[in-house]
Amino acid sequence: MYNLKIISSSVRDGRKGPIVARWITELARQDGNYNVELLDLGELQLPMMNEPHHPMLKKYQYEHTKQWSAKIEEADAFIFVTAEYDYNYPAPLRNAIEYLYQEWNYKAAGIVSSGGVSAGTRAANSLKADLSTMKIVPLAEAVYIPFFTQFINEGEVFVPNDTSAASAQAMLRELLRWTKGLKLIKENK
Repeated sequence: MYNLKIISSSVRDGRKGPIVARWITELARQDGNYNVELLDLGELQLPMMNEPHHPMLKKYQYEHTKQWSAKIEEADAFIFVTAEYDYNYPAPLRNAIEYLYQEWNYKAAGIVSSGGVSAGTRAANSLKADLSTMKIVPLAEAVYIPFFTQFINEGEVFVPNDTSAASAQAMLRELLRWTKGLKLIKENK
């Protein structure tokens, strides 16, 4: 089985991102190909990048960075769950990504984005561009959820429509394929 880290990026009060993240986490667990761990940036509360050395050197001084590094290093693949704020993904996610470098390399990533009419597509596109600079392979298959709050019931559970459910299954299938291939590349670097 592969280690899949699902990263929930919304940190503000009243956030709904973790509800969507719990849904994709459960779906990934049911898939049976992954050991799945949900990493909630709202709970981790990484400070603004404060390491004195460039992340490429892996000379971390702070315990929060060492813990974050260990979590990301053990991953074989990722799913980023992001909202769209001001036409982009949340700043805490960018901060979390930029804390590290080598730990991200040669791993595949799916994206689940949510928003209003745009379904978070602008945030997802920005995220894809940034992920590729970390040698992460962002998948073409993704889950874009427009007007996502309509799918959250009173029990604070995300209930996807058929389109979101089918997109998630397609993304998980493709993520497995890329994870297998990139594992070979990572081992032979």
